[in-house]
Amino acid sequence: MGKALSEMTLEELWELFPIFLVQHDDRWEEYYNEMEGFLRNILSDFQIRRISHIGSTAIKNIWAKNIIDILIEIDPGENMEDISKIMECNGFICMSSAADRVSFNRGYTENGFEEKVYHLHLRRAGDNNELYFRDYLNEHPQIAKEYEQLKLDLWKQYEHDRDGYTEAKSDFVTNWTLAAKEAYANRY
Repeated sequence: MGKALSEMTLEELWELFPIFLVQHDDRWEEYYNEMEGFLRNILSDFQIRRISHIGSTAIKNIWAKNIIDILIEIDPGENMEDISKIMECNGFICMSSAADRVSFNRGYTENGFEEKVYHLHLRRAGDNNELYFRDYLNEHPQIAKEYEQLKLDLWKQYEHDRDGYTEAKSDFVTNWTLAAKEAYANRY
């Protein structure tokens, strides 16, 4: 048996879980819906403002990492730690934690990715820029294709450097998120 994920260095994790892109898959929406139902069930005792499919798998017809990103927005009075404990008891691994943001992964094993992989972002209601970006790209397919091309151009360069990959996309994401927020005002 190999090392446990918790014993691996960042470099070992990036080697085991490289950046990879695949063509859009209509099953991603199905995977999201399945997980949303599961989350609503295990979090039924909490005030959940919204659960949303975010990230590139929520953008129509572009290549993406085969990982479903989900945003859970909770009411201000909810206790992040209590929700985090429930998440961890139900197969999610806490990847980072701050006062009002906790990130979880599911579908990562010592042998690589499972068939269904999720990144879950737990936030306070209103911390949801990803919704604006998602909607804007879905409503502007040419910009979505520009984003896809950027991702394809960066893929091999950052195949084993997730932080570098994310940083290299950040100006594009920030610029179009600001445009979306201006266009959509207070949609969320």
